[in-house]
Amino acid sequence: MTDTTLTPPTSDRIIDEPLSEALSRRYLAYALSVITDRALPDVRDGLKPVQRRVLYAMREMRLNPDASARKCAKVVGEVMGGYHPHGDQSIYDTLVRMAQDFAQRYPLVDGQGNFGNIDGDNPAAMRYTEAKLTQAATLLLDGIDEDAVDFKPTYDGQDEEPVVLPTGFPNLLANGSTGIAVGMATSIPPHNAAELIDACLALLAKPSATTAELMEHVKGPDFPTGGVIVEPHTSLLETYETGRGGVRLRALWTKEMLGNGTYQIVVTQVPYQVKKADLVEQLAELIEAKRVPLLGDVRDESAEDVRLVLEPKSRNVEAEVLMESLFKLSDLENRFSVNLNVLDARGTPGVMGLKSVLQAFLDHRREVLVRRARHRLAKIEARLHILDGLITAYLNLDEVIRIVRYEEDPKARLIEAFDLTEIQAEAILNTRLRQLARLEEMELRREHADLAEERDGIVGMLADDRAQWKLVGQGLRDVKAALGDKLNARRSIFADAPEVDAEAAIEAMIVREPITVILSDRGWIRAAKGRVDDPSELKFKEGDKLSFLVPAETTDKLLIFASDGRFFTLACDKLPGARGHGEPLRLMIDLDDRVGIVDVFVHKPGAKRILASKEGYGFILPEEEAIAFRRAGKQVLNPGPKGALVSLLLGTADQLAVIGDNGKILIFPVAELPEMPRGKGVKLQTYREGGLRDATAFAEADGAAWIDSGGRNHSWDDWREWLGKRAAAGKLSPRGFPASKRFRPR
Repeated sequence: MTDTTLTPPTSDRIIDEPLSEALSRRYLAYALSVITDRALPDVRDGLKPVQRRVLYAMREMRLNPDASARKCAKVVGEVMGGYHPHGDQSIYDTLVRMAQDFAQRYPLVDGQGNFGNIDGDNPAAMRYTEAKLTQAATLLLDGIDEDAVDFKPTYDGQDEEPVVLPTGFPNLLANGSTGIAVGMATSIPPHNAAELIDACLALLAKPSATTAELMEHVKGPDFPTGGVIVEPHTSLLETYETGRGGVRLRALWTKEMLGNGTYQIVVTQVPYQVKKADLVEQLAELIEAKRVPLLGDVRDESAEDVRLVLEPKSRNVEAEVLMESLFKLSDLENRFSVNLNVLDARGTPGVMGLKSVLQAFLDHRREVLVRRARHRLAKIEARLHILDGLITAYLNLDEVIRIVRYEEDPKARLIEAFDLTEIQAEAILNTRLRQLARLEEMELRREHADLAEERDGIVGMLADDRAQWKLVGQGLRDVKAALGDKLNARRSIFADAPEVDAEAAIEAMIVREPITVILSDRGWIRAAKGRVDDPSELKFKEGDKLSFLVPAETTDKLLIFASDGRFFTLACDKLPGARGHGEPLRLMIDLDDRVGIVDVFVHKPGAKRILASKEGYGFILPEEEAIAFRRAGKQVLNPGPKGALVSLLLGTADQLAVIGDNGKILIFPVAELPEMPRGKGVKLQTYREGGLRDATAFAEADGAAWIDSGGRNHSWDDWREWLGKRAAAGKLSPRGFPASKRFRPR
């Protein structure tokens, strides 16, 4: 009977360590793998490993620009089987992106078939498409067979792959790169290669050149889809200095006159990485939601070139005003984040500025130049060595023929007779007799002299740093000429964003009418035309009642202050009508059911308000800081766990009265409160327990008062007895003060 008892593992195979240390070490290894092998490009060639492997595999398949294209499935199979042991879809996605002229400033793959489009349509399957290398890709690979770069074993150890490509032009900045690693990311916009080369030449001529001097050549990014860069020069300079920042990019548009004073706007270039079909859909949704009252219609008339037609609502609308409103609300303008996070020559990730990136590229080009020169020198030395042997054989041709014909070991006899090496003797023996007979001494000596001259030049260059840098510069000039005028022409242009008050123009299109905003206790909002004199006539759903009644006009902005300290902004002309019960406010803004509404009021330009939390902290807020047309609102007050409580219009008030849950009142000058755009504020009153109950602001000249539950106004003549310093405890409320401990009923 077979013994099935399992043999326990030997003790030397068991590692005893804390689980946290084991996990952290393994996660760190994974993070480093993602950073170095997947997400971040190399500063020298600007490529990630999968991109490098695709290009190298295509070169090994001899898919040069003058060759016939091969199926992409074949290319993906070669890459996956020999170099990149990952999913075929990720490899194909990489190949496709390198072939898209709207994604790459200088495409490295010449794709034939459906490789997707600017509308965002997916490419055809790899079995239907074909590809080969472009001229730009050959510039990156030039010299790879001449020991220009190091090689490393592939994942299975059966072959070798390049660690980095020779890289004839600054591909990192020319084509840009994006990627997300563990704990870091990279986002590099494309640039113009001709400008980058000019900057490299300027850096060679003046190694101490500043970023500002380099930007005389590199004005800014140059996106494949063109567009208008409206980022200020000072901001771009800071971005290139630090390696972090952003670039504002707008669509390029023109105004076409149609006759009778009417016109239409034609967009011919969209911002980088914006899908045209999604942009059209976004504009259509804005029109349907009535968020762009100046825009009447949008249609896509694109063929091979981009052509989006925008029709204004009225011919009286200025084109610049219309476009400024669309730039704010749509992807006709976007911001490309810049984060020059790359791997240096040692594989260490870090953020570099423009000068550091260009210098790293130049250092790499110099190393490639030196290594190719040494490789060529070795070839020349080997050929000169053979030529010396052939010349010796020509001068002693009869004896050489005799030795080859009669000697038993002609190779050894040739070495002994003419003091040759094995290589020279082998070359003589491998030369056919009739070829040797035709050799002329002058021809051999001419080739020898030419190679000797070339050898001396290479030796001199290798010993002269200045000569090396000069050749690097000449090589860059040749590459610039090879790219041609078509690729060197800039696509993105620069302009200043016009100073146009789009909001004022939009408001001018809105008919100014009085309305009354009605917000119920359960959060249903509506706008009734005119003024509501008798709130008791308003109808609500069963169990609901009036919470806020705000007189306004259709051109006003409605500000809603929530108990979590956020402000929400709604345009009054967009509010639902008073037919029925309106619509739930929480469908218009992102407001949780557990968050209450503290105040609702109409924004008044230049007005200021006093905000306070239940915990008794507050500050003065300029109302402009509360405006934000976002569903998520704008966080202004940090109210703490007890929430926001008070929102008071400051007006001409110079005194603030606060009362706590303990019934104590404190009055102090408003001047003791700071004016802030957001925050927690300062302490208003001190409490042993409980918190702030209510507050009111008044002018000293007008005096203080409170309103009881019946709506009667009570003057407070001796209010000065409650004066004190901010953050004091205060005194108990006066006789007759409402039992609700509030200055006015709610």
